[in-house]
Amino acid sequence: MFRNVFLTLSLLMLATSSLSAYACDQACKKDEIDSYLSHIVKIFVRGSTEADIDKFLNQLHDEVKYEHSEYGADFDKLKWREAFVHQLKLGSYTDEPTLDGRVLNIIYGKQHAAVEYTYGEVDSQGVWKAGHIKFALFGFKDGKISLIREYW
Repeated sequence: MFRNVFLTLSLLMLATSSLSAYACDQACKKDEIDSYLSHIVKIFVRGSTEADIDKFLNQLHDEVKYEHSEYGADFDKLKWREAFVHQLKLGSYTDEPTLDGRVLNIIYGKQHAAVEYTYGEVDSQGVWKAGHIKFALFGFKDGKISLIREYW
């Protein structure tokens, strides 16, 4: 009897923990990273708004961390929003609407992905020209991006 109760409780705990900790597979990671780049470029272009910032941040995990040691960035979601809004109010976001972010390479790991990416411009003939190549480590929790650690 005790063994059956223990087994039942163990199975319930396992089922509950697997529901709350959704593992993001390779396709999920790729989709989340593509969405991240698509939304963040909308912030960088001239005419962006706080609504663009909120739309970008809302797609990320509530416990997201953004780190870029070279620039002293170590933000949670709220601090990251404040930094975006500050730059927006300074008029820092002046890129053309033709700005586009693209993934160049991904190495998938356990709940992480090492990503080589760049922002580039689409010219008048529709040809995309890559900019400076960047590298970041993305972490995932519950099917969403929970860490962005930049290395450029």
